[in-house]
Amino acid sequence: MKLGKQAISMATGAALFAAAATAAWAGELELSGAQEVPPVTTAAKGTGEIMVAADGAVSGSVKTTGVAGTMAHIHLAAMGKNGPVIIPLTKTGDGVWSVPAGAKLSPEQMKSYQAGELYVNVHSEAHKGGEIRAQLKP
Repeated sequence: MKLGKQAISMATGAALFAAAATAAWAGELELSGAQEVPPVTTAAKGTGEIMVAADGAVSGSVKTTGVAGTMAHIHLAAMGKNGPVIIPLTKTGDGVWSVPAGAKLSPEQMKSYQAGELYVNVHSEAHKGGEIRAQLKP
């Protein structure tokens, strides 16, 4: 009987470890000009979802309205700060920006993501530094 309980405990632990290794975080986003640094007054807005797997693989997209986006990216910086581009997004439709296949965070970028220090924003001709933005939250 003890061996049975021990085997069950080991199997449960292995299953939990496997689930943690493949766990993913998905964050629903609401992009706005108020979240840009400095804030932007705009009628533009966006929604979307960015998923980050435990191994750092990134997927997802954002959909915008009220803005003629010229480019979109995932950047490295805490809320209230601007930072460098780490993943350029690809325009895949009218107002739709998607994470390219194969995008992956480095171990250091993953730590930044887990600390809430990544954001996505969409740039426009009128606001070259970014018109709308949302912080990614693990």
